[in-house]
Amino acid sequence: MNYHADVCIVGAGPAGTLLAYLLAQKGLSVILLEQNAALGQAFRGEHLNEEGEAVLKNHHLFEAVESLGLLRMEKLEYYADGRPFKTVYPDEAIGHLGIHVPQKHLLKAILQKAQLLPNFTCLLHTKVIKLVMDASGYYKGVTAIKGGDTIKINSQLIIGADGRYSTIRKQGHIDAQKHKHGFDLLWAKIPAPPGWEPSIKMALIEDKQLSLFTQVGGFIQIGWNIEQGSFPQLRKQVFTPFIQQLSDAFPELAKTVTEHITSWRDFVLLDVFSSQCHSWGTKGLVLLGDAVHTMTPTGAFGLNSALKDAECLASLLNKDTLPHFNVQDFQQMRKQAIEEVLAKQIEKEQTFAANFINKAS
Repeated sequence: MNYHADVCIVGAGPAGTLLAYLLAQKGLSVILLEQNAALGQAFRGEHLNEEGEAVLKNHHLFEAVESLGLLRMEKLEYYADGRPFKTVYPDEAIGHLGIHVPQKHLLKAILQKAQLLPNFTCLLHTKVIKLVMDASGYYKGVTAIKGGDTIKINSQLIIGADGRYSTIRKQGHIDAQKHKHGFDLLWAKIPAPPGWEPSIKMALIEDKQLSLFTQVGGFIQIGWNIEQGSFPQLRKQVFTPFIQQLSDAFPELAKTVTEHITSWRDFVLLDVFSSQCHSWGTKGLVLLGDAVHTMTPTGAFGLNSALKDAECLASLLNKDTLPHFNVQDFQQMRKQAIEEVLAKQIEKEQTFAANFINKAS
């Protein structure tokens, strides 16, 4: 089966889905491909900052997301010896220290509007296996597998929004410069105890960052930095002393931690790295979000930067500009801002322990 569209977007995460909606609004025909059978799977960077919030408000999407459920962080607390010693409150003009938005809510809000447009198509359970190039070396579409069948999508522009391990980046022979940060991350999720306020909490465990993020639905997401590459050896050790450190750092969580984190299997390991591509695309192909500039979880910038990418790229594309689109224009719009964010992440990682030097006794 063959499909035809002005634009083919690979990856129905927040950036790809937002971009598809914005382009379809402009009258471009858009096909959005997602290899998973359902949207919103295996995603943990769900915190909006003021930049991401502004993007959604610019396109009248924030209220729709809010109606589905979100949670504003009311304070940031630094803990030592089992109690907070420093509290940061939001700027009144911003009103929060981040907003937890479940990805399924974000995607649903965007898709509900996109699916009202006749020139928008979303194909789930569709895995791209090959880029199609014409005789002049210009990418003109993709070959994919959907439900066991081979399909082809012909388009004027292919957009890779397929994440940190991007197939489109690899198929397009675009190199990414990878940078390790000296740590990996363990994720876990537990129910919040009664009376838990919407907040972010930080502690320092053996010179490594331990973070708690309150989530919609009465949950807490735990992000625990560990030494890079150490998990295979760590999980061979006795579990109890390790998890006891979490209960000691946040005593009010001792009961729920004991009940819900009982083995190493209750953690998910994230291989932490950042990356940048020297080129953000080539003839007929452009990358955005984690596909072109992978970020670490530090500061929760990744989602927000990806949404901003989508907004900026959409501003450059319409029926008239599409045939002449130059990826350099997009790269020049966003490259400096991305480099500043990546530098800010490294600074935050290197200075995190300094927050605990003058802790209250």
